[in-house]
Amino acid sequence: MTTAEPASTAPVQELEISRSCPHSPNAQHIEFQQQGRPVKVTLAALTPGAPVWAVSSHDDIRTMLTDSRFSADREKQGFPFQVDGQPGNFRRTMISMDGTEHRDVRRSVTGEFTLKRMKALQPRIQQIVDDRIDVMLAGPKPVDLVDALSLPVPSLVICEQLGVPYEGHEFFQARSNKLLLRDASAEERLRALDELLEFLSDLITKKEAEPTDDLLGRQIVKLREAGTYRHRDLVRMAFLLLVAGHETTANMISLGAMILIDRPADAEVLRANPGKIPAAVEELLRYFTIAEFIPTRVATEDVELGGTLIKAGDVLVALCNVANRDPAVFPGGNDLDIQRGARHQLAFGYGAHQCLGQNLARMELEIVYSTLLRRIPTLRSAIPTEDLPFKSDADIYGIHEFPVTW
Repeated sequence: MTTAEPASTAPVQELEISRSCPHSPNAQHIEFQQQGRPVKVTLAALTPGAPVWAVSSHDDIRTMLTDSRFSADREKQGFPFQVDGQPGNFRRTMISMDGTEHRDVRRSVTGEFTLKRMKALQPRIQQIVDDRIDVMLAGPKPVDLVDALSLPVPSLVICEQLGVPYEGHEFFQARSNKLLLRDASAEERLRALDELLEFLSDLITKKEAEPTDDLLGRQIVKLREAGTYRHRDLVRMAFLLLVAGHETTANMISLGAMILIDRPADAEVLRANPGKIPAAVEELLRYFTIAEFIPTRVATEDVELGGTLIKAGDVLVALCNVANRDPAVFPGGNDLDIQRGARHQLAFGYGAHQCLGQNLARMELEIVYSTLLRRIPTLRSAIPTEDLPFKSDADIYGIHEFPVTW
């Protein structure tokens, strides 16, 4: 039996939250993983001045995300506030619940994201991607890929799925981007949040009077029949679904396009063998892990993790960026291998809270990459890709602007 060691008495470091290279995690995170156990750090973005545990082993993170002694409930003692100024009554979405409460809320909407329903959406997603590429090809060059394709595609897809009118997508996109950007002030983010919640509340009120055949309309009917419908809860759900996969998928589109440009041999393999694109998507998700350390938990009792004693009330942060390169799971994980087929990657989390929209995200990425390869085979960056304006902050990283030509 392994004996857990107490916390080290060494000085506690501040967890670094940026990376200097888009192809590699922060060097500090790599060093933590090499220590082979959770490391105590501070992280001002979560709990100013209070120590947290940085967990970097692939196996330890899977345990952290499945063991019921590690709670996602933000009302638990010690759980950090992750969004400055966010009203408390909107903190408790599905991702911040445990046990049966989480299961029941998630189960009510799981059917909207099954593989079968995604297959039904495939033609419409393809049309959205083709329409955006038509606009790119018809306009002047160079064009910003982020503005022309990467952001609009996931925004339009999720808006259509939820039943947000097309004319509302620009309003949503602007507010969600402001909410997710760390360089926005707390006041700007709070105002964007209030405006977005008011927009969703008004939309759902209209659907309550006349339910529409979309995710929100179907939820109203289903939950009313079950006697569990509450307006505020559906607003929370809509908010989570709109924001959760929006910018992450957008950044993956841009980063994947960058790889296809930088590695023409890989692009040619995928162009000649489209059936290999799903495996390439898994590898790109693993390699970039743009949601670097979003999964956060609080221990509800003393528990051993990775040979270290975690005390009740301690906060844990999962460094999925380096866990997705754990040599015990991904030999040669610092190298990109588009044929690896990294199905055990943690880019979507793990366990009961694994990303609800992962099937949708995968489909969007597969369609975008295959369509770009087919329709714009000469796509190239208008500037050296190493000069692209990357953003890296406490939650995600990606590309601010991506001028491309062909």
